[in-house]
Amino acid sequence: MDLNTILQIFDSTLRLATPLLFACLAGLFSERAGVFDIGLEGKMLISAFFSAAIAFTSGSVWIGLMAGLLASLVLSLIHGVAAITFRGNQLISGVALNFLASGLTVLIAQNWFAQGGRTPSVEGAARFQEIALPFVETLRPVPLIGPFYAEVISGHTILVYVGLASVVLTWWVLFRTRFGLRLRAVGENPAAVDTAGISVVRLRFAAVMICGLLCGLAGAFLAVGLNAGFVKDMSAGRGFIALAALIFAKWRPGLALVACLLFGFLDAVSIRYQTISLGGMVIPSQFMQALPYILTVVILAGFVGRAIPPRAGGEAYVKER
Repeated sequence: MDLNTILQIFDSTLRLATPLLFACLAGLFSERAGVFDIGLEGKMLISAFFSAAIAFTSGSVWIGLMAGLLASLVLSLIHGVAAITFRGNQLISGVALNFLASGLTVLIAQNWFAQGGRTPSVEGAARFQEIALPFVETLRPVPLIGPFYAEVISGHTILVYVGLASVVLTWWVLFRTRFGLRLRAVGENPAAVDTAGISVVRLRFAAVMICGLLCGLAGAFLAVGLNAGFVKDMSAGRGFIALAALIFAKWRPGLALVACLLFGFLDAVSIRYQTISLGGMVIPSQFMQALPYILTVVILAGFVGRAIPPRAGGEAYVKER
């Protein structure tokens, strides 16, 4: 394997890890506040559809992005009302949103565009364009560092860099601000937070809406950044993989980045190498395509017992009178 091939795999790793990273950080905010959200997949899917549909219709990727964020926020609000206001089962609410998004996106796409549940291809100003970072050509001749900077770090869309910045921002918000302290406290002991005169409902709704924004970014990147339009169920289980990455990361932003990069790397390898020959034995393409999902099962089987979630996670809070 030559250097160019390695750089191309790393480049693909960063691209493929970005939607997982947004979704993982979304789940991190929500679960740190005590609200489990299985509906990450549905939020990504509905954001992907509306981002692509509105970007194609308006010709502006930024209008499409706003539409995707709004659609994801609406699903987050529904989940918040069901799980926080009415104290319903959080897991069932999330699963219901996944089914709703899966069916609704195809139905609306067929009604609007009549292309079998997909949107027309978006291009030009309706897609996020790659950005060349400064000093690319200056640093390119430098051994190792230059090619890595030019081929792996530079040349991505703006949402890739937003995703990386979101890791640092998430860490700062959760562990260096009063809002983050209260958010984490709500996930551990909501009664103590309530006793201090802080609204548990308000904090949990804030976390759920932040989750919606991040899922909206993940879906928009899928449709108008990584791809050139929406196709049926294009999130392809990434919401569930993000949840596995969150468990692997033990609800910490830095480890979440590592976990998502690992999943992205396996995805990049499975795409580039459809078949691999080891000692004369050919590994079928189906196994290579299943690698990220196999890792999901391995992580859940091996780490779920050791990764301790927030103590009040999944529990509706009932204020004592």
